[in-house]
Amino acid sequence: MQNILVAVDLKEGTDKVLETAYAQAWHFKAKLWIVHISAPEPDFVGYEVGPQYIRDMRATELKSHHRKLKSLSDNLITKGIVAESLLINGGTVEMLTAEIDKLHADMVVIGHHNHGFIHKTFFGQTDVSLIENTHVPVLVVPA
Repeated sequence: MQNILVAVDLKEGTDKVLETAYAQAWHFKAKLWIVHISAPEPDFVGYEVGPQYIRDMRATELKSHHRKLKSLSDNLITKGIVAESLLINGGTVEMLTAEIDKLHADMVVIGHHNHGFIHKTFFGQTDVSLIENTHVPVLVVPA
């Protein structure tokens, strides 16, 4: 096992998911790829670019996510793990499956949030969709 992809949403539970990924990377002496998928803003998909203040808010949000990811990978590096972080825009499952192939990931670590029926109906569950759409082992961590 050389590459482990850990998908993070930068919400509550991210630390627990990273601890699990760290343990796997340490055990296998693998590189850890910390990936956060930032969904595209629905207002901009297929339409003209929105007002400047909206674009500025989105840029600030993405910069904040990038800083958080960089901090997470830097923290793992100080613990002796080879780690890189990636911030990607797009559909979560589609982008994760593409990155799994691109990075030659041998395993995926992802958190699971318990959502209600309505959320599952409209948004699905990333962990379940990922299990169904990838060819590598997926370690699901209760977040």
